[in-house]
Amino acid sequence: MSGPQCCANPPTLNPNSGAGHVEKLGGLNTYVTGSPDSKLAVLLISDIHGYEAPNLRKLADKVAAAGFYVAVPDFFHGDPYVADGGKPLQEWIKDHGVDKGFEEAKPVIQALKSKGITAIGAAGFCWGAKVIVQLAKREFIQAAVLLHPSFVTVDDIKGVEVPLSILGAEIDRLSPPALVKEFEEALNAKSEVDSFVKIFPKVAHGWTVRYNVEDESAVKAAEEAHRNLLEWFAKCGQAFAEGCLLRSSYAAAAAVS
Repeated sequence: MSGPQCCANPPTLNPNSGAGHVEKLGGLNTYVTGSPDSKLAVLLISDIHGYEAPNLRKLADKVAAAGFYVAVPDFFHGDPYVADGGKPLQEWIKDHGVDKGFEEAKPVIQALKSKGITAIGAAGFCWGAKVIVQLAKREFIQAAVLLHPSFVTVDDIKGVEVPLSILGAEIDRLSPPALVKEFEEALNAKSEVDSFVKIFPKVAHGWTVRYNVEDESAVKAAEEAHRNLLEWFAKCGQAFAEGCLLRSSYAAAAAVS
């Protein structure tokens, strides 16, 4: 379920891009940006091109500017997919499985919590979406966004336990609109899970992070998706904060009585 669309418009990787910095988090080199005093964090998990993609880091900075502490780990350990001169894609995928990514995400989440973070939202792009949906099944995170997902199945969606947004592309052989509609139907059957599903017209797989910055229409479509992502995390973050206040008031009342 990976193919040419995963490799289209590859970014020019730049380890110095972004307003943040790289530090070890949960054992992984991680691009971090935003206020360390924030109680709300967003974990971004990249596509196969990795955490040094400038557009991805630009998005991380945008999310940080909205008040979140943002972490973008290097799940590929310095070995992102490179089309020219690198391993064939299927061989690279075997060496960088999403199950391994899921296991390595757990200590990253623990490290965020050790910083005083009380709620974590997570967004995954292509490869990263499968890792995110695995996290969302077991409440390691409090909210999730899948952007042009790869490898995700309807059964995955049925297992989700946290608020989930799915942003899909009209031109996507990995998660075509018909499959995204099946995801939506599965979520609609789970009334206890808040959800939002949107298919963007006239865009292709990868459009949210592998767009041409000089193409006005491509930038506009990407920015619309970024706004939807931010709106989702803001909504879920507010709901979590209100829930914490409610639980605190219950605890206080119980202590008095």
